[in-house]
Amino acid sequence: MNNTRREFLKLAAGSAAMALAAPALAQGTLRKVRWGISVTAMNVSVVNSIIAEGLGYNAEEGFQLEPIMLGSNSNVQIALDKGNVEFGVGTGPFQLPLFAKGELPPIQNFYEWCYPYRWDIAVLPDSEAKTYADLKGKTIGVSALGTTDYPIARAALTNVGVDPDKDVSWVATGAGVPAGVALQRGTIDALAYFDTGFGQVEAAGIPIRILARPEKTPMIGGLYVSANRDFIEKNQELAVGFGRSISRASQFILANPEAGAKVFLKMYPELAPRGASEEDALKTLLYPIKRRMAHFEPPYPDTKMGFIHADELVREAKFLGLAIDKADEIVRTDLVDRISDYDLEKVKQHAASYGG
Repeated sequence: MNNTRREFLKLAAGSAAMALAAPALAQGTLRKVRWGISVTAMNVSVVNSIIAEGLGYNAEEGFQLEPIMLGSNSNVQIALDKGNVEFGVGTGPFQLPLFAKGELPPIQNFYEWCYPYRWDIAVLPDSEAKTYADLKGKTIGVSALGTTDYPIARAALTNVGVDPDKDVSWVATGAGVPAGVALQRGTIDALAYFDTGFGQVEAAGIPIRILARPEKTPMIGGLYVSANRDFIEKNQELAVGFGRSISRASQFILANPEAGAKVFLKMYPELAPRGASEEDALKTLLYPIKRRMAHFEPPYPDTKMGFIHADELVREAKFLGLAIDKADEIVRTDLVDRISDYDLEKVKQHAASYGG
């Protein structure tokens, strides 16, 4: 999409926002796009893929986003394959086992919206456990068996000599604060979780201690925007626009995380703790947002935001015990230059001046 068209859409979106008497007409000009995510309820783990809608960035690209909460990464892959969503969250632990067997649907990842490494295992501060090896004989909680914290934790334990099937027990605790409560009450001995989940636990005032990661933990576990190969080819402008919206929203949060939290809370006021003031609600969201924003930018030198290095997936396959030497077939990198074609300073100025 050229600059002239983007500016036109920006003006059109702004006019539509003010023309409250004709919302149906304004929405009718935008293509509805379904974004399949692996959560059961909206939470801050997907914040940079969501708030572009509230900021008007999606409208500038000509579409309206509809998040579809599918509950698991497997369900996202199924929805993509059936065409029930245009884009979906892609993850190595769920794509790579099928890819290794030649059974993965024709899915490609074209934008990395969250970079590794995000997982840890936490215990209570007074726990005797100091390392992952100390978890033998313990009960470990994960938010759900269909999310990436489970296969990643299993692989991490395997790599330090702990059999994830024989040496430990697993409990699905639910996401967010309930996971922390399960640890606090002793239902589980340790919690295997990811950055934003730990942020929610900390925001609830539950004390935890993160176990030291094993040496040479590989940089794996990125989250990607996935779509069917043919869909990307036939809808490149839409794919670029969606990626660009996520990139702009990510930069907005990096420039002003408080403003990002404010946008998210405005879009989903039900995320505020019951009875909390707006100030306290924003503080609660900021804990996980600040953890997640550390993964918006690539940890690799000379890499544009969103670019996927296929060898990251190869490392992940090795970590998961899969024989995969190349992952180029499920990675598309040629759209990132176009996705990055926007005025970064304007985004930063927008963040700095955002008033809600």
